[in-house]
Amino acid sequence: MPPENHRSARFVVDTMLGRLAKWLRILGYDTRYDPTLDDDALLRIAQAEDRILLTRDHALARRGGSHAFLVDHEDLIQQLRAIRRCFGEPGDTPFSRCPVCNTRLTPVPREAVALHVPAFVWRQHERFHRCPECGRVYWPGTHFERMQSVLQALEIHDPGIDDGQGLRT
Repeated sequence: MPPENHRSARFVVDTMLGRLAKWLRILGYDTRYDPTLDDDALLRIAQAEDRILLTRDHALARRGGSHAFLVDHEDLIQQLRAIRRCFGEPGDTPFSRCPVCNTRLTPVPREAVALHVPAFVWRQHERFHRCPECGRVYWPGTHFERMQSVLQALEIHDPGIDDGQGLRT
């Protein structure tokens, strides 16, 4: 059984749970995900990096022992609720990690992204964040509003999200 109340839980996620990995990052959990890794590699990472392996594979969860957590729900909201209940809140705030590569996002001046975002986006938004690892630029667009509905379903309230400014670090 994973440790209780592990506030700064870090995860490695198997290939069956790619959508969950993205959402864990969005919520602020440090989450490794690489769909090319096999079971043995996932187990090595979990142990070497003190991460919890999240899997839907019963046999893999048994092999992982205390470094594994069986995700037994198919519904994303139920998966996220179970993880939050077992491991507590993430170490970072929502929308502070790159959902693609897991790196912490950094705020960037609006002028710095003028050539990297569509002109209409640059005109409509004041705050931008960039991933220092993969270079992606983020802003609170329409997708951000849809993401907030997931946070509401999870009863997560972050004042920085509701102020219309969007992403925070």
